[in-house]
Amino acid sequence: MAVVTNPGRETPGVSAAATAPRPLVGQASGLARRVKVYDRVGKALLSLTLLISLAVLAILLFDVATKALPVLTGRPVEFLTGGQSSNAEVYGIRQGLRGTFWIAAFTILLSFPIGIATAVYLEEYAPDNRFTRFIDVNIRNLAGVPSVVYGLLGLAVFVRLLGPSTATTDSLLNMTGGRSAVSAGLTIAILVLPIVIITAAESIRAVPNTLREGGYGIGGTKWQVTSRLVLPSAMPGILTGTILSLSRAIGETAPLIVVGVTTGFLVSQGGFLERLYGPYTALPAQIYTLARQPQAAFRNELSAAAIVVLLLVTLTANAVAIVLRNRYDKGRAR
Repeated sequence: MAVVTNPGRETPGVSAAATAPRPLVGQASGLARRVKVYDRVGKALLSLTLLISLAVLAILLFDVATKALPVLTGRPVEFLTGGQSSNAEVYGIRQGLRGTFWIAAFTILLSFPIGIATAVYLEEYAPDNRFTRFIDVNIRNLAGVPSVVYGLLGLAVFVRLLGPSTATTDSLLNMTGGRSAVSAGLTIAILVLPIVIITAAESIRAVPNTLREGGYGIGGTKWQVTSRLVLPSAMPGILTGTILSLSRAIGETAPLIVVGVTTGFLVSQGGFLERLYGPYTALPAQIYTLARQPQAAFRNELSAAAIVVLLLVTLTANAVAIVLRNRYDKGRAR
């Protein structure tokens, strides 16, 4: 179909056929068909990558679960509550679970309050100047630093500076016990702190300004608007960042090895303070130790069973955080 724009007007010396308008509708329909084809190809490629990722994950989980099945079905209680041993028949991961619990506790108690408070200050109270932007950029850079660098930081500060004095190092006070669960917990808390700050700041930044203006319009103070309107609205995003941070904290191994986690058989036991300030191990370190053993029973069945338990611990922690987030959302919506 031809479209005539100026009927009745012809340029002198130019025929009517030359000045006839182009068939734009046909070109537009051809372009639309190409866009649809590209859209379908893109969706197919994305679906294919998703299927490949899920297939690889399923194969890995099936392989680990198959190897772990004899241990988890044969002696599940003994495996979870037993201590480390050179005998594969009685080997357990109680000490690793205890160390992982303490590391997760330090992460929750230290990094989350400090990270959320820092994000609130940067987004709601700090002036928008070069110094604030400098801090923001450096926090984002710290989130991408390899975890082993945080391990070296923990070794220098928490193990040597704040640990007991030795023949080669002088410490300020024996506050952390040196190579202890306290040093490991502090190191992992600092490791995930930038992630908590970034996710919390992004969640606070996403809150519409109209909500703040409404709070100020009814006479609310800065703190009242922040605590009663902004933070509740940003809390689902903050809890999502908390989930990701906790998962990373539980699964980290490299910084724990640097700050002195026991990668061999841990025999020492004791009371509450000795467990905190004495030799320790964690579940990722135990998996690392088991995978290096020459015996097949340690390297295959026991390491696979420990991996399954670590996955279950991570999924349980994530599930608890997701349930809390959903309950918070429902309570806020009422």
